[in-house]
Amino acid sequence: MYEKTFPNKRFKHTIEFLEKHVSNTESILDLGVINPFTKTMQEHGYSVENTKGEDLDIDISNIKASEADVVTAFEIFEHLLSPFTVLKSIKSNKLVASVPLKLWFSSAYRSKTDMLDRHYHEFEDWQFDWLLEKAGWKIIDSQKWTNPTNKIGIRPILRWFTPRYYIVYAEKV
Repeated sequence: MYEKTFPNKRFKHTIEFLEKHVSNTESILDLGVINPFTKTMQEHGYSVENTKGEDLDIDISNIKASEADVVTAFEIFEHLLSPFTVLKSIKSNKLVASVPLKLWFSSAYRSKTDMLDRHYHEFEDWQFDWLLEKAGWKIIDSQKWTNPTNKIGIRPILRWFTPRYYIVYAEKV
């Protein structure tokens, strides 16, 4: 079903991790607008509701109002100035979240055309763990994977060996 290309490799790892920890009988609030991975979750039998595109640094009303069993946040927290506030506002007792890891050989992502598509944070795994812990979450499981490219050069070679994505399953303490 999935090839080893981006985003298919990321989608494959993410859905396998989600299925390991979340039953498709549990409802999901997915932080962020409807996207290709929302459809992947639905194809795997999950009932998914998304936030509506509001600036989650400013408006967490949809998160607070949600009665979902699980909250998912796939590559969202790196775009927020204050992910702590969002993590604290979640009512669900289960969280599955992934973030791109900070790469020592590459600067943080910043789109040249989309002023909103930028990474305010790129975490090291311990930083994301600490953020979750301080916000009242206990990490039950985690996984990392690489994101190789077909380009030529030192940085593309390093991407074959250096993990780029980090995913966690956490429960509220």
